[in-house]
Amino acid sequence: MEGASVAEFSWDVRSPLDRALAVGRYGAHGDAGVTLTEIRNFDLVQVMARRGKAAEMAKAAKGRFSVAAPETPKAVGTQDATLIWSGPDQFFVLSQGGKHAMAALASSFAGSASLSDQSHARVLISISGAKARAMLAKLSSIDLHADAFAIGAAAATSMDHTSVTLWRGADRDGSAVFNVLVFATFAESLWHTMLDSAAEYGVVIGHSEDLA
Repeated sequence: MEGASVAEFSWDVRSPLDRALAVGRYGAHGDAGVTLTEIRNFDLVQVMARRGKAAEMAKAAKGRFSVAAPETPKAVGTQDATLIWSGPDQFFVLSQGGKHAMAALASSFAGSASLSDQSHARVLISISGAKARAMLAKLSSIDLHADAFAIGAAAATSMDHTSVTLWRGADRDGSAVFNVLVFATFAESLWHTMLDSAAEYGVVIGHSEDLA
């Protein structure tokens, strides 16, 4: 109708942890034993083999990334992405900058796999520090000892009744680094649980756009 006003909307892209994450220190004083960092602005695509096409998907992945996609619970680093096992005949592609985003992967996996863009559906939390393993041991039933959960190990598991994908990255400053992918709708709840679990060790809280 002529002359009718149309509401104008603008959308701000915000982290699901925007309300909960307060950069700084939390918990016990002294040297912090745990560092909690939300990693932002990443591309995350789930690749799932179509029925009877697992071998074709694996071949396509090798051609795309020059490494074999993980067929067991582990994470595999490439030059510019990380491939993370997420279940039988499926894995995540974690990257930045759009090179391995949904549109870029479509032609590589056409006919062999279905792709699902999870970039805004999941929150990525990095947990590091001398007490990271002790803190996570309160939340996870997985044995995270270095001998049982080595660098590159991964698991589709739960923390505090919340489904997560967990993998161990390269050590930093001599301490283990664990990465957790959680559905955005559960991220704030799990974040508070992590803070409670880590408080006795002292926590440094922050966010970053660095996947390393």
